Amino acid sequence: MPDDPSLSSFYVSNNFYQKLVENFTSWQNDDEEISDLTLRDSCRQLLEREARLLDEHRLEDWLTLYTQECIYWVPATPHGGDPRREIAVCFDDRRRLQDRIYRLKNEFAWSQQPRSRTTRLISNVTVFQTADPAKFMVRSVFYSTEFQGGDWRQYTGWYGHHLQQTDDGWEILVKQVNLIDCDQNLRNLSVIL
Repeated sequence: MPDDPSLSSFYVSNNFYQKLVENFTSWQNDDEEISDLTLRDSCRQLLEREARLLDEHRLEDWLTLYTQECIYWVPATPHGGDPRREIAVCFDDRRRLQDRIYRLKNEFAWSQQPRSRTTRLISNVTVFQTADPAKFMVRSVFYSTEFQGGDWRQYTGWYGHHLQQTDDGWEILVKQVNLIDCDQNLRNLSVIL
């Protein structure tokens, strides 16, 4: 029986960390940028769908966009770095994402009483090639607004998505959320960025 990522974090090994750091280091190189507008539009549509699912609080549907062996990463240091050596606001594998979704949808999630209303804007989508012709790095800029219980919060920065193209469409391998104020007091982040 194969390992089930919803039950354990078997795939988050030292080798996994090493590949993650390699993929998210020096990838925004003009020489690797892809100018194919069809490919860029396809990636943009995926990112916009992801934002819409989160804004509609369709968290289970959102998670279906991700591979079984995925990571959702919000570094607490500018430019990401290495999550083995640096603090992260979030560093969630699939098991942790499922747990987070369960808690956010639970009536006892006091940090979400009342539930947050959000809107996300995605812009400046740029696609970069990798050594694997079926995998791409995508950079986009985001602006997210959260309204909850009379309180407004704004988050802005850029996303780094590691995407995989399959016969069935796109899958998200890794989402890195790079907040411009990542090293400041973010209070309690109770929404998925």
